[in-house]
Amino acid sequence: MNRPASATLFAPGPLLLTGLIVAAALTRLLPHPPNFSPVEAIALFGGAYFASRRWALLVPLLALLLSDLVLGALHGADYASYLGSLSFWSVYACVALSSVLGFGLRGKVAGARVLGYSLLGSVLFFAVTNFGAWLASPLYPQDAAGLGAAYLAGIPFFQWTLLGTLTYAAALFGGFELLRARLPALRTQTV
Repeated sequence: MNRPASATLFAPGPLLLTGLIVAAALTRLLPHPPNFSPVEAIALFGGAYFASRRWALLVPLLALLLSDLVLGALHGADYASYLGSLSFWSVYACVALSSVLGFGLRGKVAGARVLGYSLLGSVLFFAVTNFGAWLASPLYPQDAAGLGAAYLAGIPFFQWTLLGTLTYAAALFGGFELLRARLPALRTQTV
């Protein structure tokens, strides 16, 4: 028997997943090193646990958008100019791609696999966002040397991307697995 989508969406599992993703996204409001963020981890987490591929893509993107809108309101025009820029779209593209990447973790969440996917997601983020920075910034010549310079400039930030992804992935995946062990309603795929 098929249940209406609204009944499935408001079940405890999807609500908890959504709450965890939104809470993690809102940690971007706290002071942190540059690029130390939950962005890749929330995408992998959503992809791994939402049964609905649509919700696996939408929830992390909407949580990120919510945190971006709050950051824009708090930081004014400087941050608001980022919204809608090529850098903005490259980050959102990474979130969508990493959510799809997270589909590979479905039913196979284990520490080593989450580590591997987190590393891959971090490298993806580095590659895509620095390519976007090269395209969008007048600081870099639009040639191979300029692209190399953009990637070279991104290297100091990569350590923070990697540490942020690993930290948030450990918290989200580990925390949710602990909850699943205690609450039988969370043991099956959600939404």
